[in-house]
Amino acid sequence: MDYPIERIRNFCIIAHIDHGKSTLADRLLDLTGAVSKRESREQILDAMDLERERGITIKAHNVRLNYRAKDGQDYLLNLIDTPGHVDFTYEVSRSLAACEGALLVVDASQGVEAQTIANAYLALENDVHMIPVINKIDLPGADIPRAKEQIEDAVGLDAEEAILISAKEGIGITDVLEAIVTRVPPPSGDRSAPLRALLFDSWFDVYLGAVILVRVFDGEIRPGKSIRLLSTGKDHPVLSVGAFTPKRVDLPSLSAGEVGFVVTGIKSVRETPIGDTLADAGNTQITPYPGFQETKPMVFCGLFPTDSDQYEDLKEALDKLRMNDASFTFEMESSLALGFGFRCGFLGLLHMEIVQERLEREFSLSLISTAPTVVYQVRLTSGEEVTVVNPADLPPVTQIDTIFEPFILGSLYMPTEYLGPVMTLCQERRGIQRELRYLDSRRVQVQYELPLNEVVLDFYDRLKSLSKGYASFDYEWLDTRPAELEKVDVLVSGERVDALSFIVHKDRAYSRGRLLVEKLKEVIPRQMFEVAIQAAIGSRIIARETIGAMRKNVLAKCYGGDITRKRKLLEKQKEGKKRMKQIGRVEVPQEAFMAVLRVSEGSREK
Repeated sequence: MDYPIERIRNFCIIAHIDHGKSTLADRLLDLTGAVSKRESREQILDAMDLERERGITIKAHNVRLNYRAKDGQDYLLNLIDTPGHVDFTYEVSRSLAACEGALLVVDASQGVEAQTIANAYLALENDVHMIPVINKIDLPGADIPRAKEQIEDAVGLDAEEAILISAKEGIGITDVLEAIVTRVPPPSGDRSAPLRALLFDSWFDVYLGAVILVRVFDGEIRPGKSIRLLSTGKDHPVLSVGAFTPKRVDLPSLSAGEVGFVVTGIKSVRETPIGDTLADAGNTQITPYPGFQETKPMVFCGLFPTDSDQYEDLKEALDKLRMNDASFTFEMESSLALGFGFRCGFLGLLHMEIVQERLEREFSLSLISTAPTVVYQVRLTSGEEVTVVNPADLPPVTQIDTIFEPFILGSLYMPTEYLGPVMTLCQERRGIQRELRYLDSRRVQVQYELPLNEVVLDFYDRLKSLSKGYASFDYEWLDTRPAELEKVDVLVSGERVDALSFIVHKDRAYSRGRLLVEKLKEVIPRQMFEVAIQAAIGSRIIARETIGAMRKNVLAKCYGGDITRKRKLLEKQKEGKKRMKQIGRVEVPQEAFMAVLRVSEGSREK
């Protein structure tokens, strides 16, 4: 049925990881009759196996709900389910831009955490009306007064109006739906005006091509019309439009205030950037929706097949994966140690982990990944500026004037008893403290400016172990700053292993190099000849370990006799080892590349 614009409500759910966002979405679908009991399951909107296993939302989803409110009127509710992790902040901001309201879900036992506040600030920037919802009130550890106090102090919302629910038990879900109808403002827009719509998500369908999710602000989209994507300037015919209920349903049109999908026959999601504005074909007067930006990779690593015969399979798999994920980039790379592979760019560490796991699972590949690195800007003595994403590509020291590294602003939330260890960790990682604030007597917020390359290795794991899992972390991009950085190379038997090179602050270069060669000594197997493992900065060797040769006891057959005979046999063995060392090659095992990731962990154990 057609709904007047004043009876449409567009809203999303924002929360920290594991505060019950997907469970609440399930209950809303159950209560509005969007799914039958037979079709119902946990995490209905999470389609990927990875999402269901890890209990996280990776891709945004939209579902249209029909709800008859207590006032007797029928309302159309558009729920936009957003990703929760910091890596996908831009997608969350675009989803919020498509809504008028947001449910801010807070776990009654955990309280306000890092991404609760980060997403709340995003909602405020987009002028979205927030409704606080306190979840998991049925748990024995639930502390509702403390959760309300934190919502008021940290977020600045009136917690007296907070709705108390248990999404798992289905308590208070009707109150949530009523609050959406009464407290979320209806969309504004003119259905007779020229088309203006926001593209907030897209994915690739094998049969349909790129499917785009849009929120229409003005005008309407119907099959047979032509639309223009303002960022590309290209016109495309509309083949079909519709919505998800959560099943895909084709509709005659999408008009102002509505949310749904559009199929235009575009072949790649790279041509449908998230945050773009749609207009009528040929309309050059329309103002693009503010906030659009190209997604840029923040973290890079090399992916190489363990079997060189799988190179073409890996290339094909990456091409297919990029059809669905425009924020992921890759380019060909070759390594003396690992052969042919690809240098891949990701939004963050979780994004990197998910892409690698999908490649191994969905395409049956066995991969080696190099240590993650960040993007460095290098100003040369000639005045030229170059971008370096692979440590092996860093120009020689004599050509470098200044290296600029990316900085982030990290916000950490934790119980007060873990403040000391967490501050020590941040200071070890060259952090600069910006703010320290007590949310209440038991929880504290601290902000640090941190170099991104100190965060990408094992910062999150260390944070969780130091705080016994209670600390939460969120970050935002700050800027690039000059730093005294050096590239440390690793030589095995005099050969430089390019995939083991890393860039580090000069104060840490010696200790990191020393630890790495010690770890490599443990993982590289012994050979029939002596193997030297060295760490070097330029031509200067800063650390060395030697793996002793396996040797045969050539004196076993000598039962006494002249010492010169024994010497002759030992000299002969020595000459053989020398010849072997000249022609022998050392196979570097996969564990050696993982050793780079464990180096910083070892430095704190010592």
